[in-house]
Amino acid sequence: MTTQTATDRPEPNTLRTLRRFVAVLRAFLPLAVAYARDRRRFLLVGRGREVTVADQRRRAAYLLETLLDLGPTFIKVGQILSARPDVLPPAYIDELSALQDEVPPEDWTRIEPVVETELGPVDEVFDEFDREAISGASLGQVYTATHDGERVAVKVLRPNIRERVEADLVVVETLLPAVLRFAPPGQTFTMENLAAEFATTIRGEMNYEAEADRLQEVRQNFADEPGIVVPPVVTERTTERVLTMEYVEGTKITDVDALEAQGIEPADLVDQLSEAYFRMIVENGVFHADPHPGNLSVRSDGAIVFYDFGVVGRLSPQRRDQILDFYVGLATDDIDRVIDAFIEMGALDPDADRELLRQVFGLVIEQLQGQPFDQDEIQQYVREFQAAVGDISEFPFRLPQDLALIVRVSTVLEGVTRTLDEEFDFVSAVTDFIRTRGLADLDATGIAREELESLARDTVRGLFAVPPAAEGALDRVERGDAGVTFLYADDPGPLRRLATRIGLGIGVGVGGLATSALVAFDQPGMAAVVAATTGAGVVALAYTFRQRSNRSIQVGAQVAGRSFERKRN
Repeated sequence: MTTQTATDRPEPNTLRTLRRFVAVLRAFLPLAVAYARDRRRFLLVGRGREVTVADQRRRAAYLLETLLDLGPTFIKVGQILSARPDVLPPAYIDELSALQDEVPPEDWTRIEPVVETELGPVDEVFDEFDREAISGASLGQVYTATHDGERVAVKVLRPNIRERVEADLVVVETLLPAVLRFAPPGQTFTMENLAAEFATTIRGEMNYEAEADRLQEVRQNFADEPGIVVPPVVTERTTERVLTMEYVEGTKITDVDALEAQGIEPADLVDQLSEAYFRMIVENGVFHADPHPGNLSVRSDGAIVFYDFGVVGRLSPQRRDQILDFYVGLATDDIDRVIDAFIEMGALDPDADRELLRQVFGLVIEQLQGQPFDQDEIQQYVREFQAAVGDISEFPFRLPQDLALIVRVSTVLEGVTRTLDEEFDFVSAVTDFIRTRGLADLDATGIAREELESLARDTVRGLFAVPPAAEGALDRVERGDAGVTFLYADDPGPLRRLATRIGLGIGVGVGGLATSALVAFDQPGMAAVVAATTGAGVVALAYTFRQRSNRSIQVGAQVAGRSFERKRN
């Protein structure tokens, strides 16, 4: 893949950078003063002050306007922040989620020199070229044209945008140490990652050759899927600043009325879209990371069209396995497995209050199943976390860069799917995907096959291992290596028999469950082995309940009583 190296980047103009530095400081100064006064009411002295949700909403609205005024770089900052609940409170996330990367198109007289510098005279390299842009974004804008008799879309980078962005990045990198100095300790690492993610993302979006490579890669991954369309690139008309691809016409995916008028069922599109993202994330490890409605359309035959591959996420095989484990946890309604997957991914503090996490994840899963949030309940959990950690900025969630992109995708997709189907059940979609792709076999109750097979193996080992283990423990007691030696120094026999019964009883119970599950999974061979072993355990357990043994237990209890009495004296 083509990437923009440090030597390829334009050197930011010193005067431009200085002007931007002053403009940014002036724009953010009111917010900086407000945050400083939250700690010290009179900046240097005084107690801290309480910040209400209303205060947060007012500041979030100001932040949104500030980012819009500062232009393309800071619009991108806002878009990234809108998908980072580990960095900003919900009021800010809600406000910034409405941030759209849409600005008035640049005048053609400024765009034409870019095209001609990259490709040559417009009327010579294209059969026809419509000078009116069909869309405009902060970094580039799109035109339609005809090339070799085929209609194409031509994406052109705005003039001088690289120089402007590089100047803004210098400002961000200069101010970052000051921001980190006043940030809560738990946020320092997260914010450093965020700054690195932002610089990488925005530079990647300004290299159209690299975007073409990403587009072609995803297109190849879906070559066997007629329901997903990724427009092919016209490579001979593509450079770092111009991207030409086949024009694929479609209806905006959230235009429900127009879709229904064409006989397209919106709920079916939700299934297609969710399965496409499951496939990209779990199987391919390369996914389209900007699925807002402007980048998704529906062809007349019901196929979903993906546009704009400026932001694409990549996942390592290990990360994909961890995400699959998270999905299996959702499918099996195993909240502990979901929590463990988050811990394995480095997204959750392993020392966080697990019981409270279970309650929070339980609410999240309900919402994923199409049930509305109980806002009062959510606020109660947030207050409990605050009480536990002292500051909501120390909330135990931390998002690595690759997971942050998945959160961004999920947040945007949630709005799209709810528009198409208000009752969309994400958990059911995950379960269906896992079953149909054979990633994990689930029975009717949602138990994963590999877990049952592991349970069966553990049962067989347990039936033979527990009594010897108990015997070994009692040997240590007999030798005086354990703190409870005094209890059975006189006669350890009763405890031996009791431990053996407990071990056999547990083994028999688990063995029965495992046998039933393996039969349900059509695994007769393993089921027979487990059943036979369980039967042997039943016989052994019955053998221990003889009259002599029962008498021994009574005697043992009397011995234990006398031992306690001697210990007290």
